[in-house]
Amino acid sequence: MDPPADHTLQISREDLNYLTATQRRLHHRHHNHSSTPSSSSTTNTANSGGSLSLDPQALAALSNHFDALLAAITNRVETLSAQTVRSTQASHRRAGGVVEAATVEIETLRDVLRQCDELQNEFLKIRRIGEIVKGFRARVDALERRVGK
Repeated sequence: MDPPADHTLQISREDLNYLTATQRRLHHRHHNHSSTPSSSSTTNTANSGGSLSLDPQALAALSNHFDALLAAITNRVETLSAQTVRSTQASHRRAGGVVEAATVEIETLRDVLRQCDELQNEFLKIRRIGEIVKGFRARVDALERRVGK
């Protein structure tokens, strides 16, 4: 049966259920690992499954448990934060490498385009020279015809 909500402590039924269940687990764990006979004499019903024990020893155990849980969570958050920073830095380095490689490729393509423009200009010069040669050949042919007549 669920314990009633404790309105004097402002604890919701859900939180009270969680605290009671945690206290029972701690009590059970403590009794399974303890070799002293005095450790089995708690003052309230944390082991009977009914309500939250408010005696100092039970509350200290609960406090220690939650302190350890908070430390574990804090450690995990710090670990995940460090991993996130390392991952972000690695991604940034890779992105920087990609940008550098792309910049080099762009410069290479610009150089190729510049060379293509130069070749196109050379082809235009060759065509113009060909037109000039045709013009000279036409004049020479015309002069030969006049002289040969």
